[in-house]
Amino acid sequence: MKAAIIESVGKAVVGDVPDPTPGPRDVVVEVAACGLCGTDLHILQGEFAPTLPVVPGHEFAGEVVALGSDVRTLAVGDRVAVDPSLHCHECRYCRDGRGNLCERWAAIGVTTAGGAAQYAVAPAANCVRLPDHVRTQDAALIEPLSCAVRGYDVLRSRLGAHVLIYGSGTMGLMMLELAKRTGAASVDVVDLNADRLATARRLGVSGSAAGADELDRPQGWDVVIDATGNAAAIQDGLERVAKAGTFLQFGVADYATRVKIDPYRIYNQEITITGSMAVLHSYERAAELFAAGVLDPDVFISDRLPLAEYPQALDRFAAGMGRKIVVVP
Repeated sequence: MKAAIIESVGKAVVGDVPDPTPGPRDVVVEVAACGLCGTDLHILQGEFAPTLPVVPGHEFAGEVVALGSDVRTLAVGDRVAVDPSLHCHECRYCRDGRGNLCERWAAIGVTTAGGAAQYAVAPAANCVRLPDHVRTQDAALIEPLSCAVRGYDVLRSRLGAHVLIYGSGTMGLMMLELAKRTGAASVDVVDLNADRLATARRLGVSGSAAGADELDRPQGWDVVIDATGNAAAIQDGLERVAKAGTFLQFGVADYATRVKIDPYRIYNQEITITGSMAVLHSYERAAELFAAGVLDPDVFISDRLPLAEYPQALDRFAAGMGRKIVVVP
């Protein structure tokens, strides 16, 4: 079968790999669409994946075409979205219900072959059936949405909070949509990319600007979310948190990224700094929200490219072009 392959640091190609076969409790999914994510760029940079080469793609959906011998919950022909999380279920964090912090953390499309291919194998337990009205190609958005849902689990945001989001790419826009759903009094978005910021305005923001100085909230924001992973944005965001407010590190930064904090201010103003890592007990809820229309796929997906153009799709994503880019095998 054809698949995208990150062969080595900085090198992505499309080539032939063996067709996957399911283990006893696995299924094989014929991929309808696979989204690109910042994690894919980190893998390309030599981060996250323990070994290369690897077939990337952890945001995907498709149709079940083969079943393992012990699978009873799915049938050939079922349309599914796939949670890429692969927890060991044995370590301290898994036993504590914190599988996203698993000591043997793994994920489809990161540490094992993923969905940027014609076919992908996944545990049956990781598959969520799609209702009839959800288009299979659109359901690649469920995985990033599940990360955003996890972010709001961490925030435990109060009704009436004033929220500032750095970044209006896919993840920032998802956080915007969830902020509106969770009773925010206002949601402001900051981004240097004018095209992406225009999409945030289309979705309905309270304020939007290239920098927080252009927004009128001198006392700061109750919730500040970084959805960029960019050091300058993170540093600025830390300084915009209101007293008793919370800063959420949601964007994935490079390993080497460093910022400065003011310990006395954190103490004196009771500021919380926290993070949100991937998916945790949030995938099925994200699938239900998606089916209920929390996101408009035609707004969020800007590019649908053939799998053969995966390297070019990575280039577009790295250049900040478009919103969610998906490849279609």
